[in-house]
Amino acid sequence: MIKAGMAGFGKMGRIRAAEIAKNRQITLAAVYDIDKNILPADVHICDDFDCLLEQDIDSVFICTYNNVTAEYTKKALLAGKHVFCEKPPATTYSELKEVEEVAKSSGLVLKYGFNHRFHYSVIKAKEIIDSGSYGRILWMRGVYGKAGSIDYDKNWRNYRKYSGGGILIDQGIHMLDLMLHFAGEPFTKINSFVTSLYWKVEAEDNAFAIMQTDKSVTAMLHSSATQWRHKFLLEICLEDGFVNLDGILSATRSYAPEKLVTGRREFEDVTFAMGKPKEETTWFEYDDSWKLELEDFISAVAEGAPLKHGSIDEALGVMELVDRIYRNSGVCDAH
Repeated sequence: MIKAGMAGFGKMGRIRAAEIAKNRQITLAAVYDIDKNILPADVHICDDFDCLLEQDIDSVFICTYNNVTAEYTKKALLAGKHVFCEKPPATTYSELKEVEEVAKSSGLVLKYGFNHRFHYSVIKAKEIIDSGSYGRILWMRGVYGKAGSIDYDKNWRNYRKYSGGGILIDQGIHMLDLMLHFAGEPFTKINSFVTSLYWKVEAEDNAFAIMQTDKSVTAMLHSSATQWRHKFLLEICLEDGFVNLDGILSATRSYAPEKLVTGRREFEDVTFAMGKPKEETTWFEYDDSWKLELEDFISAVAEGAPLKHGSIDEALGVMELVDRIYRNSGVCDAH
């Protein structure tokens, strides 16, 4: 039985705690959050993070504001605890490099919560692409947008003091991680615009980026808090067809339905299907991503199995990309 502690019991903390409660190999033993009113009654309540580390626990789930994730991760590893940390892994790439030094010398498990890789549509898309049946990837185009809300400008995620950035580091980072996942190599050329177009916040509400790998795989990203609806779409065009991820399941189902659309190019015979290739759609009704992600962490801790996703190297790759998009746009000098 793995004994876990948790720092931060907001939305993500409660999601993780609910999943832990369903698993017989792990138990939540202690929790720390600055708001004592939201804490569960059946675990040990800690007054600070140091108190949490002093408890009889094997691992720590870090579900806090972004500005302390790197610090907490290092402290937990130095205290001999395995760590599961939510995204983003830090507010800057340089912060995460400091974590890397501690993590690789500790010999402990460090996993980051890039949850989207565990969605069934993403798993299936990766299988199709890696099979080579559609040829190599030519380009990707991704849109991840929020509807916003009447109090959007008051959310902590929009203030760099707590988050390190705006919509890009909050939500766009998931799309960037998927693009890296499918491309299988880093993007070395980047052009970007990161700006606040509507919301009166100090961080960005829109990020636009066009990126290219050394093998000329080109990816275009639009991360937006002015979509006025929830939208997730990643189009992947390959030599012999396309693989599109359209929608993604969540607790609110506001980005649903989740489906995978595939099609093959059809221009060999001009009398048939010009511009209207036959498509196949697979619908996904269940989201086991939280469960699969937790099982990945447990396997690494209990059995020494390699992480399927969320390693420090993958986290460094996406954070370097986030930093470069910010720097290239001329905003957020901290990056």
